[in-house]
Amino acid sequence: MHTHTRIALATAAAAALTGGLLTFAASPASAADSFKVAKADFNGDGIGDVANSAAGAYVSGHKNAGQVVVLYGSSTGVSSAKRNTISQNTSGVPGAAEDGDFFGAELAYADFNGDGYDDLAVGTPDEKVGTDTNGGGLAILWGSPSGLTGKGIDVPDPAASSHDFWGKDLAAGDFDGDGKADLAVGSSSSTLYLYKGGFTTTGAYGSRTTVKPPIVSGTNDDPFGPMSLTAGDVNGDGRTDLVVDGYETQTKYGWNTNYWLPGSASGLSGSTAKALKPGIVTAIGDINGDGFGDIVSGAGWDSTTDDGTHVPDSSDGGRVNVTYGSASGPASTTGISQNTGSVPGTSEKGDSFGWDLDLGDINGDGYQDLVVSSPDEDIAGVTNTGMVTVLYGSASGVNTASGAQSFEQNTTGVPGSSEKSDLFGADVKLDDVTGDGRADLLVGSYENSGDGAITYLPSNGSKITTSGSRAFGPSTVGVSTTGTPQFGALFAD
Repeated sequence: MHTHTRIALATAAAAALTGGLLTFAASPASAADSFKVAKADFNGDGIGDVANSAAGAYVSGHKNAGQVVVLYGSSTGVSSAKRNTISQNTSGVPGAAEDGDFFGAELAYADFNGDGYDDLAVGTPDEKVGTDTNGGGLAILWGSPSGLTGKGIDVPDPAASSHDFWGKDLAAGDFDGDGKADLAVGSSSSTLYLYKGGFTTTGAYGSRTTVKPPIVSGTNDDPFGPMSLTAGDVNGDGRTDLVVDGYETQTKYGWNTNYWLPGSASGLSGSTAKALKPGIVTAIGDINGDGFGDIVSGAGWDSTTDDGTHVPDSSDGGRVNVTYGSASGPASTTGISQNTGSVPGTSEKGDSFGWDLDLGDINGDGYQDLVVSSPDEDIAGVTNTGMVTVLYGSASGVNTASGAQSFEQNTTGVPGSSEKSDLFGADVKLDDVTGDGRADLLVGSYENSGDGAITYLPSNGSKITTSGSRAFGPSTVGVSTTGTPQFGALFAD
């Protein structure tokens, strides 16, 4: 399997497989409301906006200090022209840009202060806090009629001496159903912190509790905590649930178990968790239109490692595990690989199908559609150039029999060309960024040796199209190309 690095914990050395899967997984996507076309609206104009990171960016000469770039939607989608680029040196942002902070390594959005504008929670997991080298930091930046301008608050670590990498995992939702946005926060510990809604611009919040998902008895508790957190309503009770990805439960190689924690009037509790099929990224949305959120987790590794060790619940080249929701929570699960039905491509070792994924309603039929990336896909002899696959939802779930689409940079109309190590599909996002009620596709890549780029492919109302597509890199949005900024490697959930 090919090796490349995610910025969400670039320093956390959590190599999961002997075949060299990854060092860490960023949290890909799901909105707190599973049953609408996802969108963040930071400026309140009714059109979806997208926040993404360049967590490896140089800022004022500081290597890997990190930046966040907010792209504002319009009737013609997103571009580099209408945006804000924010770092810890931006006025109002807590902290200061320093070497190795990785500001923006984790992102989550919601209207945390209830003023009608979405806000952005920004993790800086490698922030040095006093003498604590990797203590980590967390800020909430406020939305406004001008969008995200940098004004925000610090959310300090309540137990800094007991863990590191504060803010490395984030998920926003209404976990107790009181109508206020809550925030779940992870660190290097297996214990999560749940901040109840009622955030204010002075730093107050409703309450704070701890949540610990179960760890399988007699196995290893991953010393770097969960790999990702994903919010969505799986049992249809109007409260947001949480899926916790990536606790190691077998051997040193890191096979992991995911857990579903249902929301309740009191928030979240690990005592009611249910184990799920493994994966390192998750999305939640209503694929079959039955009113329950379905859980899609990506297991982008091969079915065997280089030394022949069997990996459970995966396929050569990777796969996604789809667990359908019900009134009692997670129900039946099915696996999808590139050898399933008419899914484009062929399952080949090292493709990393399921590396990233997202859900959104592309054609407005009421069924959430699925995009899956395979950034290590080799195409026409070009190594690790990458591809993304779009599968459509239906009353019977993910449609693998017909209608699938695939895109790579040699696809007619897609900007650029397929080059070695582009990793097209390093992150993917389905959001309505034109205001037409249909989800459009954004694809992040590692163009130009890690500089990164974002490719925009709009919905034409019935499918994703290359008409009106565009791509742009870091230099067009005010991000330095010194080093490896990895612009577009992480979109906010």
